[in-house]
Amino acid sequence: MKINVSRSAGFCFGVRRAIEIALDTARTQKDVVMLGDIVHNDDVVRDVKRAGIEKVTSLKKNGKKTLLIRAHGAPAGVYRKARNLGYKIVDATCPKVTGIHRIVKKAEARGYSVIVIGDEGHDEVKGILGQLKGKGMVISGPKKISRKKIKKIKRACVVVQSTQDLENVKSILSVLKERIDELEFYNTICETTRVRQKEMRSMPLKNDVMLVIGSPKSANTKRLYEISKRINPESHWIRSARDIKDSWFESAASVGIISGASTPDYTTNEVIDYLAGRGKKR
Repeated sequence: MKINVSRSAGFCFGVRRAIEIALDTARTQKDVVMLGDIVHNDDVVRDVKRAGIEKVTSLKKNGKKTLLIRAHGAPAGVYRKARNLGYKIVDATCPKVTGIHRIVKKAEARGYSVIVIGDEGHDEVKGILGQLKGKGMVISGPKKISRKKIKKIKRACVVVQSTQDLENVKSILSVLKERIDELEFYNTICETTRVRQKEMRSMPLKNDVMLVIGSPKSANTKRLYEISKRINPESHWIRSARDIKDSWFESAASVGIISGASTPDYTTNEVIDYLAGRGKKR
C-alpha cells in the first residue's frame, strides 16, 4: 500500500511560535500559568505541562507569577485583569489572530457592527469578540443566520475565524451581502489553512483511504476531516496511531495522510511508521 503524506502536514507558523514561546518561558521563568491549553492538541498539552507550565481556571492576586496567553488569543478583559492582579504577561497569540483583533477594534470604533464567521464558543472566537466594547455576532453556517438580528444591522464588518472552511464562508457571505447595505469583508483565514484545505480537496480523490490526524478539540483538523469525508467516505479522523484499525486498509492500494496545524511531527511520523510496519508484516 502506497503512503502519501500531505506536503503541508505539521505545525503552522502560529502554533510553532506559541510552543517555542511557551517552552522558552518555562525555562527562563518560574510560576508560569495559562488559562486553558496552549493549542488544541493533547500531545502538545502534555509536553507543555511537563515543561512546568500550570493550567488554571481563574486568575488570583499573586506575587510574581507569569500569565502565558495561548495561541488562540484572549479577550481584552483577561489582559486588564492579569495586570491589575500583578501578573507578568507573555503573549503567544498567533500574529494572524492579533491581526483580526486589530480589525474588529478599528471597525467598532468607526461604528460598524462586527460579525465573526466561526464556531461559537471556540477560544479564538471568544478572544475576537472579547476585543469589543459592545457585542458582536457569531455565525457558523448559512442556516444559522438570524434574519431578525441581521435586519437590524446597517453597517457590518465581517471577519473569519482563521481556521474556517472557505466554502462555508462564501455561502454565509453571499447571504449577508443580500441583507446588509454596507458590508466590509476581511478574509482572515490564515494562509496555512488555505493551503491545507486546497490540498485536501484533491488528496481524497487520489487515495483509497484518508487519515486526518489531530485532536478532537482542533477546529482546523475538524475542517480538514469534513472536507475529506465529503469527497471520500473512507476518511478517518484519528488522534494517533493507536486509533488506526487495520480493517480500513483491506482493499486499499493507497492511503493519504494529513495532519492538523497543531499536530506534532512525531505523532504524524508514528502513524507513518505504523502503516509502513503493517505492510512489512503482511
